Amino acid sequence: MTDQTKSANTMWGGRFAAGPDAIMEAINASIGYDKRLYAQDIAGSRAHAAMLAAQGILTHADAEAIGAGLLQVLAEIEAGDFPFSAALEDIHMNVEARLKEVIGEPAGRLHTARSRNDQVATDFKLWVRDQIDAAISGIEALQKAFLAQAEAGADWVMPGFTHLQSAQPVTWGHHMMAYVEMLGRDAGRFRDARARMNECPLGAAALAGTSFPIDRHATAHALGFDRPAANSLDAVADRDFALEFLSAASICAMHLSRFAEELVIWSSAQFRFVRLSDGFSTGSSIMPQKRNPDAAELLRAKLGRILGANVALFTVMKGLPLAYSKDMQEDKEQVFDAADNLMLGLAAMTGMVRDMTANRDILEAAAGAGFATATDLADWLVRSLNLPFREAHHVTGALVALAEKKGCDLADLTLAELQSGHPGITQDIYSVLGVHNSVASRTSYGGTAPDQVRAQLGRWKEKLG
Repeated sequence: MTDQTKSANTMWGGRFAAGPDAIMEAINASIGYDKRLYAQDIAGSRAHAAMLAAQGILTHADAEAIGAGLLQVLAEIEAGDFPFSAALEDIHMNVEARLKEVIGEPAGRLHTARSRNDQVATDFKLWVRDQIDAAISGIEALQKAFLAQAEAGADWVMPGFTHLQSAQPVTWGHHMMAYVEMLGRDAGRFRDARARMNECPLGAAALAGTSFPIDRHATAHALGFDRPAANSLDAVADRDFALEFLSAASICAMHLSRFAEELVIWSSAQFRFVRLSDGFSTGSSIMPQKRNPDAAELLRAKLGRILGANVALFTVMKGLPLAYSKDMQEDKEQVFDAADNLMLGLAAMTGMVRDMTANRDILEAAAGAGFATATDLADWLVRSLNLPFREAHHVTGALVALAEKKGCDLADLTLAELQSGHPGITQDIYSVLGVHNSVASRTSYGGTAPDQVRAQLGRWKEKLG
């Protein structure tokens, strides 16, 4: 029997005489990925040791030795000098085993009044909380990149689409601000999840609490939680915080994917609405003229991984009885992968938005295509001639058909031709048929008029600081 197997058996206690074989060791070990929790694990252990000493459960000398030893272990891990062992299964036992080598017998007292069940729940929750803070920062950086684009083009006109068909003219700034709003909701979801998850599992022990006179409020406060979790069963069985993180990440990634899709379309030779920077484009191995929007295409695909992680963890959790089951070891890899890809996606999209160049002239030329001011014509008929909207819609449709037949835009029809649709039409109709007139008229709150765009810009700039 190897020394590592002996260590594993010691960890499990005298109940198991034979060590696990290689297959069992491989399926049971999580150190290959949960070593990412080392900082949170050590922070939780230091808080636990300090509380045990304050409650008279540990001597202050033992607690000080444990605290100092844990800092040494932390330094070794951060320096890359720590020998992680699969035989010790996870980050918790790897840290504890090394702590024993560093300080000796007092290390064995650290696990008093806790279990790996509440320990891992605490570590994981701390890690997810840190990741939420990072995601919010990344979202806000991307919002600022969109704000810069919106401010530069608050009065530039472009086509607004429904069904990817030209619908009504909008401003470039208005389109950019739509994503600022989406991302604002994303940040709000992460903040909501953070507030809801900020209850500390530590002290729930295996599932039933402990008979030791611990102070769970003290450890919760030391680790930045609002309060201890109120039910020990729920504390160790809960992974809602990870599911909420993945759900918010999935929605955020979906928003990134939607804009990535627009960038792929807009940067094509057929649209030429934007030019992506060289830093976020690639060439072709055979076609020298190509500029491929690979970063945007990869961002579209990232949603699949993040949404897949969400589904995977829901599947792990959906049938588990209370409290802890080993299935829950499969909770971390998906979250780690989703978090990595979300942060990469936010950084890449921030770079693309910051560096992209909008082709103002091409946007404006496209803004009036497809009879985009038809709704303005219908609205004029309602306002000026008091027609019911349905009748105005019919008149406008007939005039669109006439312009289509003549191969011109609505603004190119003569007054006599317009009056063939309705005799009450006057020369004033031309004031609403230009794309700039169209966007300027959309002054309702949240509309595309440049003044409305600038008002929303000011609101968000103040909010983001």
